Amino acid sequence: MKILISGICGFAGSTIATTLRAADSTLEISGFDNFIRPGSESNRRKLQDLGIKVCHADLRVTSDIEALPAADWVLDAAALPSVLAGVDGKSSSRQLLEHNLLGTVNLLEFCKARRAGFILLSTSRVYSIPPLAALPLKVVDDAFQPDTTSTLPLGIGPRGITESFASNPPLSLYGATKLSSELLALEYAATYGFPVHINRCGVLAGAGQFGQAEQGIFSFWVHSWRGRRPLRYIGFEGRGLQVRDCLHPRDVARLIAKQLAGGSSGGIVNVAGGPANAMSLAQLSAWCRERFGPHEVGADPRPRPFDVPWMVLDAELARKTWDWAPTTSLTEILEEIARHAEAEPGWFELCNP
Repeated sequence: MKILISGICGFAGSTIATTLRAADSTLEISGFDNFIRPGSESNRRKLQDLGIKVCHADLRVTSDIEALPAADWVLDAAALPSVLAGVDGKSSSRQLLEHNLLGTVNLLEFCKARRAGFILLSTSRVYSIPPLAALPLKVVDDAFQPDTTSTLPLGIGPRGITESFASNPPLSLYGATKLSSELLALEYAATYGFPVHINRCGVLAGAGQFGQAEQGIFSFWVHSWRGRRPLRYIGFEGRGLQVRDCLHPRDVARLIAKQLAGGSSGGIVNVAGGPANAMSLAQLSAWCRERFGPHEVGADPRPRPFDVPWMVLDAELARKTWDWAPTTSLTEILEEIARHAEAEPGWFELCNP
């Protein structure tokens, strides 16, 4: 089976590629990257040492994609992954649309021409911001939790946000590009008859992530704490009560292996750590304090665009459909990042030039 991975030298793409290769040496894995992210070149060397073919190509350039070799499956792991993309002054709205939407269209056309299956790494950010921002909450152990004594929006249950939660705007430009990509992928599948899987991922985290404040927050926080760099709780009274769940991309790879073996389309599933792998920034600080010693965290109570106080995904549908559940605990993920921070003290500067 031939697998083609876009963004293969990114954190998610490279980890998934190496995990799939370790699990099944018969897979022919190749991929491409535009190498705009710091750290991508180091991942390129590691992949090539494993016999995984890597080439340079820009997802936005049709001629680059048309020149790629045939594949049985395409995994789209390339994106501008920040919820602030297009509004943060680092990338324009047009760049965001070209990377995250036009790039997906180019890959779908590739799959159409070559009769290849398509797997999209999507995001929890396709869920609507207003009902999440207005969610009734209580504070438990320095973390927000939904207040179950109040009426909760449809699509939120005891395990978190389900796939039926609202996805109407506003989502952020980033979320809108990913939701549009999902819809187009499903339409291509229905129209042209090739299999499609859409995996809505929570926050991915682990060693080697290009952690920045607006993405990869777990990695960013651990590396910053260890290096005694400035940290701030932004918004929500500056208390660090906002909560996210996290997932190691090795666990995403385990699901993808099942989807590759299953063949037919599988629709949309949440792929996330769930409540067991959820933590607030204040709780993350407590973990870092115990692991690395004391460090001061500032506070900026001013709200930031698109922030929500609580985002924990329910992956029960993935369990029922694919007999899948994450196996890497939150503590294991954090310890892996911590060991990487100690072994690579210059990693933060590499990822945040």
